[in-house]
Amino acid sequence: MKLFLLTALTMVAFAANSILNRLAIDSGASDPAGFATVRVLAGALVLAALVFLKGGRLPLRNMRRIAGAGSLSLYMIGFSIAYLTLDAGLGALILFGVVQITMFAVTSFTGALPTVRQIAGAVIALAGLAWVLWPTDQVQVSPVGATLMTAAGIGWAIYSLVGRSEPDALAGTAANFVVALPVTALALLTVGGDWRMTSTGYVLAAVSGGVTSGMGYALWYRVLPQLAPTTAAVVQLSVPIIAILGGAFLLGEVASLRLIFGAALVLGGIALAVLRLKSR
Repeated sequence: MKLFLLTALTMVAFAANSILNRLAIDSGASDPAGFATVRVLAGALVLAALVFLKGGRLPLRNMRRIAGAGSLSLYMIGFSIAYLTLDAGLGALILFGVVQITMFAVTSFTGALPTVRQIAGAVIALAGLAWVLWPTDQVQVSPVGATLMTAAGIGWAIYSLVGRSEPDALAGTAANFVVALPVTALALLTVGGDWRMTSTGYVLAAVSGGVTSGMGYALWYRVLPQLAPTTAAVVQLSVPIIAILGGAFLLGEVASLRLIFGAALVLGGIALAVLRLKSR
């Protein structure tokens, strides 16, 4: 039960990132590049402070930083720039579809083959996500945006996989943020254009970075060693659904029958893939 609650809390934190991002950018309080840069900076500062308050140290020179910080930078850069040209729903579908495929593929090559039940659950959950997010009107898909979002999905999948071997979730996450900060900021500010941030934008980005990203990612690294890679891949399909439902309750957005039906498919697929049959 504890693992379930911690995993659910992590998914809520991930979804909260989407809501905070939407609040900041849709209201004009921030530009995408500025929001993402402040988000990474806040995450690095808060996590590093927590590590030092606990008397720990940042493992900056550890070889895990190559994969951890590198994949985090790839995710942040690809995600932020892709949404400049990509529809939000289609972008989320590409992102989490690529995350799932990548994690399934890597675990299959390393010998941990997914079961038929896990594959069936993943397919059902992905179909439900596609039902909710697939554009209803004719949408021109940007090849550049789709490529960047694919890269972001691969980056997040790698970040999740390497987190399974992180001995200290908090220190490892803090080090990843610190190392990823200069690379991410340079890339985003070079491509993102003018800096347009209001005081509200700074606050929303700081909360997203220090709380829902920093603490959420640290919690993710804590639960990952207890989850099978295929399980970790499937449960993340709940994030867009939680974000949409959160937008309906917090932002006054409409929850349609299409959303309710798709959410039921996603949750049902996750349950099928995650719940274990009673052993003999």
